[in-house]
Amino acid sequence: MRMRSKYSLCTVLAITLAVVLAGPQSLAQEKKKLTAETMSDPTLYQGSSLPRTWWLKDNTAVLYDVRKPDSIRTLERLDPKTGKRTPMLDRTKAGESFKKLFPEGKAPRFSPVPNELDESGKYGLYLISGDIFVLDIAKAVVMRVTETKEEEKSPGFSPDGSKLAFVRENNLYSYDIEQKLELQLTTDGSETLLNGTLSWVYWEEIFGRRDAAYWWSGDSKAIAYLQSDESGVSLQQYIGIEPWTPKVTTQRYPKVGEKNPEVRIGVVELETQKTTWADIDRAKYEYVIRVDWWPDSKRYAVRVMNRLQTELDMYFVERKTGAAQFVLKDTDEGWINMSEDLYFLKDRKSFVMSSERSGYAHLYRFSLGGALVNQITKGEWALCNMGPGPFWVRRAITGIDEEGGWIYFGALEKSSLERHLYRIKMDGSKMERLTKEDGVHSVTMSPDAKYYFDRFSSSSSPPSLVLCDAKGSKKLALAEPDFGGLVKYDVSYPELFTIPARDGFQMPASLTKPIDFDPNKKYPVIFNVYGGPSAPTVSNSFSFGVVSDNVLANQGYILVRVDNRAATAISKKLENLLLHRYIGEVELNDYVDAARWMKKQPYVDPERLGITGWSNGGSITLLMMTRSQEFRAGIAGAGVTDFRFYDSKWGEAAMKTDEVNLKGYEENSLLKFAKDLNGKLMIVHGTHDDNVHIQNSWRFINELIKANKLFELVVYPLRGHGVGDPAGSRHLRSATFDFWERNLKGD
Repeated sequence: MRMRSKYSLCTVLAITLAVVLAGPQSLAQEKKKLTAETMSDPTLYQGSSLPRTWWLKDNTAVLYDVRKPDSIRTLERLDPKTGKRTPMLDRTKAGESFKKLFPEGKAPRFSPVPNELDESGKYGLYLISGDIFVLDIAKAVVMRVTETKEEEKSPGFSPDGSKLAFVRENNLYSYDIEQKLELQLTTDGSETLLNGTLSWVYWEEIFGRRDAAYWWSGDSKAIAYLQSDESGVSLQQYIGIEPWTPKVTTQRYPKVGEKNPEVRIGVVELETQKTTWADIDRAKYEYVIRVDWWPDSKRYAVRVMNRLQTELDMYFVERKTGAAQFVLKDTDEGWINMSEDLYFLKDRKSFVMSSERSGYAHLYRFSLGGALVNQITKGEWALCNMGPGPFWVRRAITGIDEEGGWIYFGALEKSSLERHLYRIKMDGSKMERLTKEDGVHSVTMSPDAKYYFDRFSSSSSPPSLVLCDAKGSKKLALAEPDFGGLVKYDVSYPELFTIPARDGFQMPASLTKPIDFDPNKKYPVIFNVYGGPSAPTVSNSFSFGVVSDNVLANQGYILVRVDNRAATAISKKLENLLLHRYIGEVELNDYVDAARWMKKQPYVDPERLGITGWSNGGSITLLMMTRSQEFRAGIAGAGVTDFRFYDSKWGEAAMKTDEVNLKGYEENSLLKFAKDLNGKLMIVHGTHDDNVHIQNSWRFINELIKANKLFELVVYPLRGHGVGDPAGSRHLRSATFDFWERNLKGD
């Protein structure tokens, strides 16, 4: 339950990450107070959007500047050497072309921003209502690729941009754009046999919610793909509310200890439509976690993992024969984290990949035979993601300049609260930090590693976007920090600090006070928690979630965020403290220490502490409400209550199978402690949560009933792992505010 869901109470429960120390300069006119009514002001969030960027293989970039007026906004080509911006697309002409593909008055609104661009910037790709469209950018002409009753999904360009791949009815297809030729590449797809698309557990846990289980060869003539047989995977059922006899929908979802999808890797040649399967003994692996082509397209690398997730094996597979050569094994006493970092050097002698074998995520260079050449990065700090994507899929390498001998990567070397770009020589020498401003940087680099886009924010600065050269020098500002409509309001910005645990460990924390804070008063405090491994909620970054935080704080509360040690992302060593006891004593002790420390502060009412969280945070909330007496009230959203109810991949990462760790499951099951509920509790869940099934809440509630423990329940019909629709969000916000008023302020 990485239960890391980015669906959180951020926008609907006013518990968003908002780690900000300073705000906009005060204006001459009187500022307004942020209230529930002001949350609908659209100007509040206008500074949160930055221009979208794509690097092309010729090392120029495509830019879509959302901050320009809509009437003149279109795709532009940016030359990083000169800073020149040139319009690429006649948006009006493209829109007219698009309309002609639909019956009169039936065309959806045309967006000049495609789902994907090909590497040359010639074509843009759209997936609309299950059909595929291609935009010729220079000609401003939209072409319809498919018009079928079946739904197409997971479309993607070939490296040369001349073709597409996509999935229809669980079979893989290709489409030649110029020849307008569709080829069916697999024929055995069925409801339970998936080609080129992912089963739920792979989509969620392994590939980070990116449903494309295929990989084009560099020469654009073949496709490696994952085939998944999920016929043996158990079915989860969801009961609807309409019609009079409700419909039942199902989902293939392997729970802890149950059968996973059976997977294998093959390569299909477009010329013959024949598949050659990788000759890797299926008995030697449980999961296929990554596939990467060699630069020459003659081989590809496959990384696989065992069921306990403690061993990663890499194989090199011959494209033509499927012959597989074992290359190396990586191990971890806890579990192996997903990483995208694998780079084959052009010298055809070695490759670079990341590993946490030292207890910290670092870069290593290996020979093609799997022998360690050298450790590149070292120290008591870890690599970190530098681009978009979920936190449980790691990608630290942003670029490699082989001619100059530089590797560019993201790391937490300066602080676990900040993300910075570094470069280092291949031999591990001359490491330097390129991003100088304190805060969080998100970087995408040109293919030749000569330039990069830096999306930056800090506690005192909203997001900005600049173009930099490979030495870190700023070349062009593309978007300045913008507080947007916040300048009209009186805003209280959170303070960053640390809370000492009983052993002296300093837990990162942030605190938001009411705008009219009086140090002589004693305030109720609401803890917002998430607490999953390497999933911090505290960082030196800006979030427009400060709006919802202020709305709650202005009702007379202090808001606190704190990360337990395993959640800080400081090291794999700290993550591994959760081995065999996830949602147990490690988190419990740290949050107890945090609560007791807050109670000692002169402005805190020690009898009025609340705690809330969603997903992993929902589980932490239940943990603290049953195994401690520190909190008067809690709101638990969509939490796992026993990891045997959660999926195999994540549930078994820390807890292993119940066959191996039955004692750990039984001792850490929240069901066991429901009878010890202390304080007022509200449980929130969506009936169609496909991630943390509502079964978790039903079982916990049943234990509360057995123990004659009173509680409140808010159920959202048809909602999933989050309540993001306007009506649901409004209702949940109201229910939350009401709960806190009754239980943290009332008698």
